[in-house]
Amino acid sequence: MEQKLTYKKSGVDIDEGERFVHIISPMVKKTFRKEVLTGIGSFNALFNIDTRKYKSPVLVSGTDGVGTKLKIAFMMDKHDTVGIDLVAMCVNDILTSGAEPLFFLDYFASGKLNSKTAINVIKGIVKGCKEAGCALVGGETAEMPGFYPENEYDLSGFAVGVVEKKEIINGSRIRQGDLLIGIASDGIHSNGYSLVRKLFFDIKKMKVDTYFPELKKTLGEELLRPTKIYVKAFMALKNQVDIKGMAHITGGGIPGNLPRIFPRGISAVIKENSWDVPEIFKIIREMGNVPKDDMRRTFNMGIGYIIVVPEVDAYNALKILKKIGYKSFLIGNIVKGGKDVRYSEN
Repeated sequence: MEQKLTYKKSGVDIDEGERFVHIISPMVKKTFRKEVLTGIGSFNALFNIDTRKYKSPVLVSGTDGVGTKLKIAFMMDKHDTVGIDLVAMCVNDILTSGAEPLFFLDYFASGKLNSKTAINVIKGIVKGCKEAGCALVGGETAEMPGFYPENEYDLSGFAVGVVEKKEIINGSRIRQGDLLIGIASDGIHSNGYSLVRKLFFDIKKMKVDTYFPELKKTLGEELLRPTKIYVKAFMALKNQVDIKGMAHITGGGIPGNLPRIFPRGISAVIKENSWDVPEIFKIIREMGNVPKDDMRRTFNMGIGYIIVVPEVDAYNALKILKKIGYKSFLIGNIVKGGKDVRYSEN
């Protein structure tokens, strides 16, 4: 008798996918805002913009992933934090225009769906959405046999926010004499992991459970620390100080990201000893003999987000950020120049 070929025998379990959606639906609904008009399971998501709050609303969108940091999650078989990274990488980007994050969608792809793993990933996404104040309105779970290695997956995220047109922050008002407020990162965040993995696991042959006394934790625990979300920091400052520009410090570091918001003829001087550089960056530099410029252009070096304000507002901004639990520093100033970043020891 000829054997019957089914989708399940091909490697895709539709029933498992449906069970997964059923399990995550209650936790996802906890992120819903009052503007969400559709539930989980629709072909799309409907979100109602509150026209009483915005006279001329402008939608701001962003998309990103977690990168090879996922490899650390696979090595540790720990999957409940990379979802936070996913949300953070997207909402921190749209935040730089002054946008309030409204909703988020995720894409989870694997060779074979492991519901336990996927649920833990979604738990992280839900946690990140709650922190950012946005609704997880939908997503896609793709099961593609033979496309991904066993027990591995990939993630993408998509965020949409809104800002009043006249309140868009684009850096155009930045002028000489403005000051730079650097808000601390929680370590490496989600960039530079190709260098990190090459150093620790390929060259030094370390394991994720290698303990570092100076970190007071294992290597894997340090490398999986999730990306900090800066939405609450911005919301606390937006009506209290004059924010002229904001930069999310990701791949490219401060030199690669801060100039993206500069108008022509403006540069920044960074006081390199003005903040506490986390120990992990010192370990990477010394252990890998990584040049200083490479460190600066690969990692955030302890500053995850930068806000440009007039000198008169700088100390008030620092005070507000400290009050709500964000460690921040006065890290430099704006000068005339060629749209770049210079470092000073003074």
